Amino acid sequence: MLKDGTYSAWFKTPAGQGTGIVHVADGRIWGRDGVMTYEGSCEVDGDRFTAVVITRKHTGGLPTVFGDDQELELKLQGTCTGKIATYTGTAEQFPGLLLEGTLIYNEQARAPEASEPIPAFDPHKLPKLPTRGR
Repeated sequence: MLKDGTYSAWFKTPAGQGTGIVHVADGRIWGRDGVMTYEGSCEVDGDRFTAVVITRKHTGGLPTVFGDDQELELKLQGTCTGKIATYTGTAEQFPGLLLEGTLIYNEQARAPEASEPIPAFDPHKLPKLPTRGR
């Protein structure tokens, strides 16, 4: 059964592959990767699930796994056994092109609310490398 929570996502088409983070809660699904954000609804029926997801490109200059489209509607269907879900999907804008993916449940992460703002990047919070003497 696809549980509410946070998942690591891997996905591919013949045009490319990518990874991202996906959150599932209360019949909703949302997430992001280095090129796109995604948001939609999902239905779970035992070990099977379906989802309709709208993708929006947030970074210009990089292609998505479908090419260079700005917004797509994906229709996904898959199965979940334990902590691993696999799915396939299609986009009406790309007939015949199949999206394949895997979701891996992360027991440590907390799913943020979809309305929570994305934290600002602060490079000062990154770990410091040790200094080397010359």
